Amino acid sequence: MKSKKYFTYIVRCADGTLYTGITTDIGRRMDEHNGLDKNKKGAKYTRVRRPVELVYKKSFFNRSEASKEESRIKQLTRQQKEKLLDKLRN
Repeated sequence: MKSKKYFTYIVRCADGTLYTGITTDIGRRMDEHNGLDKNKKGAKYTRVRRPVELVYKKSFFNRSEASKEESRIKQLTRQQKEKLLDKLRN
């Protein structure tokens, strides 16, 4: 049995805010967040803050680890999240 790969991701919304989530398919999830998949609405938070841009992703071999990373990131302050993103850019 082949295991799925999970991703923890951060998107920057049109209003500059950051949204963190997990998924098994980054492309599909971005389409949902941006309203490109008419069958899915995306997250309630991002629905009114479109378009969103993917600014961070990290892969994991199981949902548990991806969820732990999502939780860790969600506990960071806005300033700490921006610092994390700045480190990745440099």
